[in-house]
Amino acid sequence: MARSLSSIVLKGIARLPATHLSFDVSGSMYQTGMKYSTTLSNDPDTHEDFRSANKLGSSGLSATDVVEQDVKENPIMIYMKGIPDLPRCGFSSLAVRVLKEYNVPLSARNILEDPELKNAVKAYSNWPTFPQIFIKGEFVGGSDIILNMHQTGELREKLNDIVAIQEKSS
Repeated sequence: MARSLSSIVLKGIARLPATHLSFDVSGSMYQTGMKYSTTLSNDPDTHEDFRSANKLGSSGLSATDVVEQDVKENPIMIYMKGIPDLPRCGFSSLAVRVLKEYNVPLSARNILEDPELKNAVKAYSNWPTFPQIFIKGEFVGGSDIILNMHQTGELREKLNDIVAIQEKSS
């Protein structure tokens, strides 16, 4: 049973298309209208080639400044466990699946990589759990709220102008 299940999973993964990512100077990744942020290990045992050359701390911005900038500059910003292509919890996965239904540009940061960022996001939104989704600068909530908004049609209304801009640029 376990062997056949792992075989099915591996075959499914093998069929997934390869993704092409590009990095900007801030260390963010972009893929088909999505922007992710990732950092590399700061462990002193990590080989120099794998250490990040661009740390948040060296940018002169506090974690709170980064959150404010993210929310202001990105039409849809999600602070989640993992990244949209590889969520690290079911709630983050659900939120990403719902938002991807609208084919809108999605920006995300992995809060598991930076405890300071995680605490800054909690303080900024006054919300204790993740994922946290911001749409057009406004904190909307987590995956349960996004799912409910999707089911009632409220999310489509909220994303209409973002969807229209995305369709014009296509």
